[in-house]
Amino acid sequence: MRKQILVGTGLFVFCQVAILFGRLLPLSTGNIGRPGPDLALCLLFAWMLRRPDQLAAPVIAALFLLEDILLLRPLGLWTIVVLIASEFARTRESRWRDQPFMVEWLRVSILVGAMMLGYRVAQFIFLLPVPALGNVTLQYISTVGFYPVVVLAARWLIGLRRISAAEAEMMRYSR
Repeated sequence: MRKQILVGTGLFVFCQVAILFGRLLPLSTGNIGRPGPDLALCLLFAWMLRRPDQLAAPVIAALFLLEDILLLRPLGLWTIVVLIASEFARTRESRWRDQPFMVEWLRVSILVGAMMLGYRVAQFIFLLPVPALGNVTLQYISTVGFYPVVVLAARWLIGLRRISAAEAEMMRYSR
């Protein structure tokens, strides 16, 4: 059981670092017309709602803090927003487990929207530079639109699947 958690955590860290590496690559030489999806956020929620036992809060915080540093965002602001949202999703995972995917997608969309709104409000409060609302809206739409693609890719490429109620019960008693 412990080995499975460590392998899952290591695989998640590898995937997040690969996504970050892809974001840092200079793939276009001109002006970027529209922002792309936040694949790291999509993968986080896909993993959190399927295998919450494999993601510890310090791992999430370290990965998103590294992302803040490398992408030159306000240090720790997006990290704390992501950490709060991921822990919110973790506490509700057992209630959301038996719901259809469309309900999960709706809930993740609302959560991502609340995260982006909270991040924007914090930027206003702390007098930080705030990106254009149009770009933030396009990133929200693309992130929500790519969530099913990331879930499908995680299922087929990594084998990430939801834990059953029996597996969750067994994990709770093994601690």
